[in-house]
Amino acid sequence: MMIEALTQTRVMVLLIQNASILLPSGEFFLGDVRVEDDRIAEVGSNLDSTNAQVIDATGLTLLPGVIDPQVHFREPGLEYKEDLFTASCACARGGVTSFLEMPNTKPLTTNQEALDDKLRRASEKCLVNYGFFIGATPANQSDLLTANPACGIKIFMGSMHGDLLVDEESALDAIFSKGDRLIAVHAEDQARIRERRAQYAEVTDPAIHSVIQDNQAALNATQLALKLSKKYHRRLHILHMSTAEEAELMMRDKPEWVTAEVTPQHLVLNTSAYEKLGALVQMNPPIRSPHDNEVLWEALRNGAIDFIATDHAPHTLEEKAKGYPNTPSGMPGVETSLAVMLTQAAQGRCTVAQVSNWMSTAVAKAYRIPNKGLIEPGYDADLVLVDLNHTHPVLREEVVAKCGWNPFEGWELTGWAQVTIVGGKVVYDRGKLNTEVRGRALRFDA
Repeated sequence: MMIEALTQTRVMVLLIQNASILLPSGEFFLGDVRVEDDRIAEVGSNLDSTNAQVIDATGLTLLPGVIDPQVHFREPGLEYKEDLFTASCACARGGVTSFLEMPNTKPLTTNQEALDDKLRRASEKCLVNYGFFIGATPANQSDLLTANPACGIKIFMGSMHGDLLVDEESALDAIFSKGDRLIAVHAEDQARIRERRAQYAEVTDPAIHSVIQDNQAALNATQLALKLSKKYHRRLHILHMSTAEEAELMMRDKPEWVTAEVTPQHLVLNTSAYEKLGALVQMNPPIRSPHDNEVLWEALRNGAIDFIATDHAPHTLEEKAKGYPNTPSGMPGVETSLAVMLTQAAQGRCTVAQVSNWMSTAVAKAYRIPNKGLIEPGYDADLVLVDLNHTHPVLREEVVAKCGWNPFEGWELTGWAQVTIVGGKVVYDRGKLNTEVRGRALRFDA
């Protein structure tokens, strides 16, 4: 009689000790988290360290890993600006354990073949978890219904050219009318932008960008998207909300199936930054006035804006130096977003628990990503240890993103990621990246 030997796979154990742990209740607990393989197994005190890799987190705060729901990582086709590997390294340094990436690559992510290509590339290159949008065109409605897995449909209502621009109401109506997948909109009125660009064609000061793509252009598009969402009771997400007028609209008229986000730069930068940084702070939609900053903060704190995204959209310094209007819009952000927001918490504008909700828990809920965004047994072990007691400046020589610069250069930030953990594995530890780790494709529940 043959006796078949059974081998047991050893469970990999990670034990985080003596951390200030953010619990799902929003309270903090000084204790330990035990991770078995890729899941949180236990949260408690004096947990068993047998056969465990131990991280001494004394003096550090443990938060759910950041989920950045809007990034442009440039691969394929624009890898000279950024690629999936370098971008995911920047994520790891910034405490970002998952991202949702946009379709304006080359080729555009507008069908299953292009989506599959991105998923393959990410599986080979990304240190963190990943998901991708399918991009809407006026003519790919069948792909929008069937492409899978996609976190949502991205519609550029403005600030775009070529196939990804969908600015006619009839085309937008056709997309909203079919299917139930979340629709995320870049809400700017392209017709108004075109008209105002012609009006200010002779102006070369980058600050004119905020005048050309003004508050009204954003409000017009957001109102249209909201109208169509109500018409079809369609899940709608408004990307990078930038104006007081849009925030006030959300505060008085936001259906329960609509969500909105804001970027750190729209909260803490305003048009005064053009004087020092010029085209480096040129983005779409543009940075706004101090008044817009304050109303966006109000809407974020009261829940009219649901969460935070970076809109990480890097360009080279050479491209940014071409002179307006030939300079591209966009700036990097994944490395500094968590520290920027935790610095705001340290300054009393919000709490650490709010920051974590806006940058992790609420994102997982809106995009229906299971097992993410909380420190709780059974949840995925995507975690970040931050130091809330130490400040460090943003230094160009420390930037990991391929573009090599950051709009917050010189800012003293509190709450930098010290250790980033993806699926139970350490991918970043106090300045050192573990480039052998690979993240996983995110799931999106119906």
